Amino acid sequence: MNLTEKKYSKYALVREMMETPGIIRSFRPEVSAPFLKAFQSKKGLFLTGEGSSRLFPAKRTIFSSFRKDFLMPVMTEGCTQSLEYNLKDFVVFAASNSGQTKEVIRLVSALKKKKHNAVFGLTANVNTKLEEMVDAAHVLKCGKENAVAATKSVIEQALFYDSLMRHLRGEKMTGLKKAADQIEEVLTARIDKKIIKMVANADMIYFAGRDNGVAAELALKTNEITRKKSAFLEGTFALHGIEEVMNKNEVLIWVDPFEHDHDKFMECIVKGAEVNVIAIAKEKTIFPTIIIPDGGDYAEYLQLAAGWNILVDTGIALKIDPDHPRRARKVGNEYVPA
Repeated sequence: MNLTEKKYSKYALVREMMETPGIIRSFRPEVSAPFLKAFQSKKGLFLTGEGSSRLFPAKRTIFSSFRKDFLMPVMTEGCTQSLEYNLKDFVVFAASNSGQTKEVIRLVSALKKKKHNAVFGLTANVNTKLEEMVDAAHVLKCGKENAVAATKSVIEQALFYDSLMRHLRGEKMTGLKKAADQIEEVLTARIDKKIIKMVANADMIYFAGRDNGVAAELALKTNEITRKKSAFLEGTFALHGIEEVMNKNEVLIWVDPFEHDHDKFMECIVKGAEVNVIAIAKEKTIFPTIIIPDGGDYAEYLQLAAGWNILVDTGIALKIDPDHPRRARKVGNEYVPA
C-alpha cells in the first residue's frame, strides 16, 4: 500500500497505518519511567483491555518477557474475566484508546473499591473516565484514529509496554529508527496478486502462529477490513483436529512458521484439507511466502505490518470501504454514565 495512489490514500485506515513508522521514530522510551515506582510493592504485571487494546500489546509483552530471564509474572486477560481474579499483588495497566470502554471502567472501578493502589491507564484521549479513575495514565501521542480498526495506536501501546519492561530490566530501548524504516518497507511492499486473489476468494481466513498477539490481532482486523470470517489457530492447533472441517475454499496465513512443522502443514492442511497456506516469514518457505526483513527485537511489529498490507489489498480487491463498516463501532462497548 502507499499514499501516492488514490485507491489507498482515500481511506483513513491506510493513512493511519502509514503514520506508524513516524510514531515509532518519535517514540520516547522514558515515557514509562514514572510508573516504575509502583513495582516496589508489587510482584507482577497485569495487562488488560478489550480487543486491539489488549491482543497485540499485551501478548507481545508476555511473549518478549518469556524469552528472557525471569523477572516477574506478566499476565493478561479480558476485563470481565479479570473481575474474578485477585490482582492485589499486580501492577495493573488497563488500556482503552477511547478511555470510555465499559468493561475497562467496570474493572477499574472494582479494583479501586478494593483499595488497589497501582491501577494505571493507557489511552489515546485526554479527560476521559479512565484517566479520572486510575492512579495515573499515559496518553498516547499517535493522535485520534478515524478508522474503526485500531492500527497506529496498537503499535504505540506495544511500544509503551516494551519500554516499561526494558526499564524494569535495566535495558536500553534502541533500534527504533531501523525498526521504523523496516516497517515502512513492509507496509509499502507490493503483494503478489496471486496471493491477494487467493485471500479475496476465501470463505474463511485462518491465522496460525505463536500466541504473541500478531496472528490474533490480524484475525480481528480481518473482520473489520475484509468483512470475512477468521480464526486464530494458536501454535500448531491447525494440526490437532480442526483440519477435519477445513476445505478448499479457505486460506491459512501462517505467521513466522515453525520450521520443523512445514512438511506436516503441507501434508495435512494443503494436501489433506486442500487449504491454501500463505507464509509471512523472513525467508522463503515451501508455501507462497511474503518475505519481510529480520526485525530482531521488533520482529512482531513487522509481522503485524505485513498482515495489514495483505488485508488492505484484499479489502480493496473486494471493493470494501474499511472506514465505514455496517456494524462494527470504534468503541465496541461504550461506558455511559448512569
